[in-house]
Amino acid sequence: MKITRELKTGIIAIGAIALLVAGVNFLKGYSFFGGDEVYYAYFPNSGGIAPASSVSLNGVPVGKIISVEYVVKNQPSRRVRIKFNIQNEDIKIPVGSEIKVGSIDLFSKGIIITMAEDLSRGYYKPGAHMSGIVAADMMAQVQSYADPISQKVQTLMVNVDKAVTSLSAFWDTTATSELEQSMKEVKNAIKRLGNVAFEVENLVKEEKQQLNRIFNNVESITANLKKSNDEIKGIIGNVKKVSDDMVTVDFKKVVGDATETIQKLNIILADVSSGKGTLGKLVKDETFYNEILKTNAEVQDLLADLKLHPERYIHVSFLGARIKGVPLTPNEERKLRTILDTIK
Repeated sequence: MKITRELKTGIIAIGAIALLVAGVNFLKGYSFFGGDEVYYAYFPNSGGIAPASSVSLNGVPVGKIISVEYVVKNQPSRRVRIKFNIQNEDIKIPVGSEIKVGSIDLFSKGIIITMAEDLSRGYYKPGAHMSGIVAADMMAQVQSYADPISQKVQTLMVNVDKAVTSLSAFWDTTATSELEQSMKEVKNAIKRLGNVAFEVENLVKEEKQQLNRIFNNVESITANLKKSNDEIKGIIGNVKKVSDDMVTVDFKKVVGDATETIQKLNIILADVSSGKGTLGKLVKDETFYNEILKTNAEVQDLLADLKLHPERYIHVSFLGARIKGVPLTPNEERKLRTILDTIK
């Protein structure tokens, strides 16, 4: 069968149309042969993104943006809908992944997908609608950095202007004269410091001889101490010997004698407490004590009577006459005289 020229022309035309349609779809973001999984994401604004921009996953392009539309019926924060596809059938988007419009590189923008680590919630199905965010573009970031710097520069310029104004006010005629006066005072102060230094130098020269004498005396004292070193050693040795003698004293014997004396004293006190001996009877026996009191009272009465009537107890004769009284034997008279002598 012979193919005619018209048939060839028709086949070529159909192929060209098919290639044209496929190329247009490819330029729109679809794969050349189609079959891509399509998703929808909503943003508050487009962020300057355009169709046919790339969809990036970990820096690797995995799809294209098909369309960017403004949806009136949606919420104000989700009125821009971006339709994009994933051209790799092995890539699934987990639920909770971050869909962000931002700069892929320095010159192009696109959608950046950050996969969620938690896969327990499953994956988005093709045609699913997701929420996205818009990253700040480069100009916004530069402006965010530049605005504080600009404000600081403006504040600095105001401060510089105030400083220049103050400096200008300082350098008037009055300020100049005050500055000259201050310089004169500084010069006078330096001159006075020089005079003080000169006086200190003269003082050091005058006192130099006295300092030399002091040092000579100190040297003489140290020399004398060195000469007396043996004597000092002897004194220290004597002190040590005295201390050694005190250490070697028989303190044990002294303590033993004191202990024995205390024990004897305790025995005497125990005998007194138990009523033994004269002192014990005097302390413990009330009858003995009462007898002593009674005897003492009788002696006092006897002495009183003796002072009033001595003739009753002593025989005195004058010229052969006798005074009446109580006759006493020589022994009784001797005892009475002993008692009277004791009282005197």
